[in-house]
Amino acid sequence: MQLAKHQRRPRLELKNPPHPDNLHALYRDAQDPVERARWHALWLLATGHSIPEVAKTLGYSQRWVRTVVHRYNQGGMEAMTDLRHRNRGKPPLLPPEVQEAFRQALSAPHPRDGLWTIRNAAEWLSERLGRPVDPRRAWSWMKRLGFAPLRPRPRHRGQDPEEGEEFKKNSS
Repeated sequence: MQLAKHQRRPRLELKNPPHPDNLHALYRDAQDPVERARWHALWLLATGHSIPEVAKTLGYSQRWVRTVVHRYNQGGMEAMTDLRHRNRGKPPLLPPEVQEAFRQALSAPHPRDGLWTIRNAAEWLSERLGRPVDPRRAWSWMKRLGFAPLRPRPRHRGQDPEEGEEFKKNSS
């Protein structure tokens, strides 16, 4: 909608709003947070608050409040519970069956050297997924599944094993 330079936007109002008590009950009973925010906005508008006041109260933009009002006016109460417009995000990197296989693999010793390092985990995931997996991503999945990468205890290259055993005996 194109407006002239000094022309005001037409006032947007709720068409056939239910009683504010009904909107308040819908707002209080909603389990989904997005749906709850929509009902809250409609309830505030039905009780006489302006769009800028509702936006400021709820912490949303005026555009979002206007979108909610438009959706309500076009689709009624069903449009407020319609979640097809929600952004569900990307699917996880690991499908559930690969996650479970990875968990089982991590619980057993690594086939090559017995230790699950981050690099070993990244190679395992790359083989299963058919594409390269960054070691940092493998580390985050290990942590998410409750595992930590294992590293051998550091040893000094020039250490004398006999001297080390003698030290252990004398330090007790």
